[in-house]
This record gives sequence, C-alpha cells and structure tokens, in this order.
Amino acid sequence: MRAIVAGPDEEGIADALEGEGVTVSRLDGVITRPALEDAGIVDADLYVLTDVSQATSIPIVRDLTEIRTVVYARDSTPEFVKAQLDLAVDPRVAGPSIVAEELAGTAD
Repeated sequence: MRAIVAGPDEEGIADALEGEGVTVSRLDGVITRPALEDAGIVDADLYVLTDVSQATSIPIVRDLTEIRTVVYARDSTPEFVKAQLDLAVDPRVAGPSIVAEELAGTAD
C-alpha cells in the first residue's frame, strides 16, 4: 500500500503508517497538482491531509484519482470538501497508531 501524507505531521501519522507496512511519501508547503503528481498520487492508495488550510488539495486528488482521502487534523474540515472525504479524524480522539491500523487494514 502507498500513501501520501501532506502537511506538517506533528502527530506522527506518517511514521505510524510506515509502522503498518505502508510506503509513505511526504509533502510539505503548498500542495499543488504538480507536487501531488510528482509525489505519485496517481499510483497511491491513500491521501492523508494534516493541514486543513490545504483543503483545496482534496478536490485536486479526487480529480486525479479515486483513492481514499483522509483529513487527520485538530482543526475543522471546511464544508466544501467534506463530501469528497472518506474520513476525517481529530488526533485528540484517535491516536496515530489506531488510525494507521485502520487505514492499513491491519486492525484486529
């Protein structure tokens, strides 16, 4: 499984996903279509956004591919992307290891 984690990863979701055997590419800064394509979004299975100020990347991802999209952030997800998300999780509710297990399909 391949995932792209976009935004600062203060909670450690990328490391938790790697711990579950997921190959992770990381994106920082402004998330653009070229940056997503360079990171391999078309071949990825999962897109995890950790910075809701970059929420416009969700429609871009959906335009490029039909992978699972997840917001893993403490801030509220903007209304304009909620319908395009598969999952939104606040790290205060579920830690990175629990979320990574579920996303990787390794939970018992």
